[in-house]
Amino acid sequence: MFSTLADSLDKTFRNLRGVGKISDKNISDALREVRLSLLEADVELGVVKDFIANVSIKAQGTDVLKSIKPGEQIVKIFQDELTNLLGGDQAPINLNAPGYVLLCGLNGAGKTTTAAKLALRLKKEGRRPLLVACDLYRPAAIEQLAKLAEQVGVPCYKPDPSEKNLVKVAKKALKWAKSENGTVIIFDTAGRQELDEALLDELKKLHKFLNPGETLLVADSATGQQAVSVAQTFDEKIGITGLILTKLDGDARGGAALSMRAVTGKPIKYIGEGEKMEDLAEFHPNRMADRILGMGDVVSMVEQVADKIDEAQAMKSAKRMQSGKFDFNDFLDQMKMIQSLGPLEGLMGMLPGFSKIKKQLPTGALDDQRLKHMEAIVLSMTPQERAKPIIIKPGRRRRLAAGSGTSLVKVNQLLKQFGQMQKMMKSKSKMKGMMEQLGGMGGGGGGGMGGLGGLMGGGKGMPDMDGLEDLLGGGKGGKGGPKLPF
Repeated sequence: MFSTLADSLDKTFRNLRGVGKISDKNISDALREVRLSLLEADVELGVVKDFIANVSIKAQGTDVLKSIKPGEQIVKIFQDELTNLLGGDQAPINLNAPGYVLLCGLNGAGKTTTAAKLALRLKKEGRRPLLVACDLYRPAAIEQLAKLAEQVGVPCYKPDPSEKNLVKVAKKALKWAKSENGTVIIFDTAGRQELDEALLDELKKLHKFLNPGETLLVADSATGQQAVSVAQTFDEKIGITGLILTKLDGDARGGAALSMRAVTGKPIKYIGEGEKMEDLAEFHPNRMADRILGMGDVVSMVEQVADKIDEAQAMKSAKRMQSGKFDFNDFLDQMKMIQSLGPLEGLMGMLPGFSKIKKQLPTGALDDQRLKHMEAIVLSMTPQERAKPIIIKPGRRRRLAAGSGTSLVKVNQLLKQFGQMQKMMKSKSKMKGMMEQLGGMGGGGGGGMGGLGGLMGGGKGMPDMDGLEDLLGGGKGGKGGPKLPF
């Protein structure tokens, strides 16, 4: 997400930060680079022009020219304007009684999945959400929502398959909702093309009947410029109150997020960054601006980790690491913990300065397949082999390679790296430093996240990026300390 834009802006701002005195040429050169970067990220032309004009006015003010670090000041101006472009303050969802949320959008945008994700999120927040299937056109759409509702443990209203009147469905659903004692009702509607007047009119009638507190447009972020016209059309015809952007994990440009907010004036409420039901996050403009500018988003990272990590299990792993008793059983627990956090590159992308580190890592260092291969090897071990890796001799190694579907080279590499990690854990000085880093995630305890917590050291809330390089196998050009196998 936004990786293309972040990478192209990185060089521009790195040059600006190093300038002791800012001239008109410095500013104009930087603005030109930023303009090209935004256009390449598929941001709408009018939005780009307005953004550049606003930055230009502020960047040429006397406060900047007289500042001690003018380069840093201009970067701060870009950051503030980008935050404003994305919506300023985070906009919470309106769930005041009767708590109706109407989801709309184009075919294939991910409305049904998003409805279930939103229901799960609201359920975790202590609300009692209900789902209503209002897609009367797409084959199996009703069954899909019902299955997803069962998966997240939320009641779902299924209309009669022969019913074609959307308002009648809504009336029956509201009667059903009273018996379910829900506090929020999420209506999943059929996908509508922006030029399909008949379907848009039908949706308009449903909107008029419900008068929902929230009418959220679910938009595929990868649609780029089309997403802007879609948002405008739905806003004019129905009147949307906010946006949910889906599939941001698969869009490297992210221009739709910048354009849709600016063109419609409607806030982005949530973003979908993965396929799991838990992968729906609140949208915070300031955090996203920081991520685009390479400043990271440690707050969101901590929230994501805290939501998915078992604190008791993490503490248990940390204590075993401290005692030097860490074996492949613990290692397997660690891998499952890391996999629950989602794609590794997405998680690491929230670290400040990660775009620079990424270029120094070996090819495939962030490939989630590496974890799956390691897990397969460990699962092929006997309980005795996991507890005492020293007994894994050549014959056993060949068996592990065959059993895991990998190669003898990968088995040897895993065992060697695991041995290096165990050696490091037996060193009191190295373990002390590692355990200090582990506390960064757990809120002052002795190891909030187990091995992954080492990503978050470095003092003053900033990650220890040298440690991260070693952890992923690429420290100091690949010649750093022991490379941990996860």
